[in-house]
This record gives sequence, structure tokens and C-alpha cells, in this order.
Amino acid sequence: MWELSVAWWELILRGILTYVLLLLLLRLTGKRQIGQLAPFDLVLLLVLSNAVQNAMNGGDNSYTAGVVSAVTLVALNYLIGVATWRWKWIARMIEGKPTLLIHNGRIDEDALNNEQLTHHELMAALRRAGCMDIAQVHVAILENDGQITVLPFRDRRDLHESAKPPAAAEGEGTTH
Repeated sequence: MWELSVAWWELILRGILTYVLLLLLLRLTGKRQIGQLAPFDLVLLLVLSNAVQNAMNGGDNSYTAGVVSAVTLVALNYLIGVATWRWKWIARMIEGKPTLLIHNGRIDEDALNNEQLTHHELMAALRRAGCMDIAQVHVAILENDGQITVLPFRDRRDLHESAKPPAAAEGEGTTH
């Protein structure tokens, strides 16, 4: 139960390599898959965890090997969290950047295709935000976490009024 059949440092190395491999694989699948798990995505994650178990523990199913692997993964996850907070270039590399899907009522078809989003998925996000038509949308952004942020146009009068320079308050800037 406590005896390791592989070296402790090998367990740590295997954990790091497996973590990095999975991070790369999940990053390559795009933001949509991570933020919006379909049933087949959930099954993939469950099966994936089982598939990499032996790669991480080298066949050592002892309690100690499990603890070393778990501590390695949690520590690595913490260190990556600190690195992405401290160095924004690492955050962009690991997390990506938001993608503009709609601007001023026009869909960016290239962005939609690059993110592998369908019009149906986009329209569902618009409806959740209370927009029934693309023409109502000022911007729609696919965030790093896979969620779609929708900012509708404000009332047309508000848009017209905000385009005007602010009027000076009565009596402001004058001396009596």
C-alpha cells in the first residue's frame, strides 16, 4: 500500500507531462468545447481521465503513488494559475483571447467558423440575452471560458444623445 514500484521523481515527471499534454489537447479543441460541455464532451473527459491514469502512475496503484500524482497535479495547476496572473503572455497562450462574433449587427462568419460555432448556437446565446434579432446586437463576444457575452444596442434615442457633446450646464463657466 505504501511502497512505490516506480521512483517518486518519475511519478512527478509523468504527472507534469500528462498535465501539459491534456492542457494542449483541450486548448486545441477551442473555447466552445470547454465552456459548453455537450454530453459527448463530458464522456470524453471521463474516459480521458481513465486513459491517462496509467501514463501518470506507471502502473503503480499504491496509495503513495496516488498521493504523489495528486499533489503534483494540484501544485502544477496552482503554479500555472500564478504564472497566468503574473505574465499576461502566458495567460494568452494558455487561455486564448476573446473573439468578436458580432459587431454592429453583423456576424463575423470567419470568427464563427474559426471557433466552430453554428448559427443555431449563436442565436441561442442571443435569445438568452433578450435579443431576438442580430440587428439588435451591438457586440457579441465569445469569452475565454466559452460563454458568449451579448451587448445589445441601447435605445436609438440614447445612441443619438450619447453622440452629442455634453451641453454646458446653465451658468457654468460664466462670472456674475
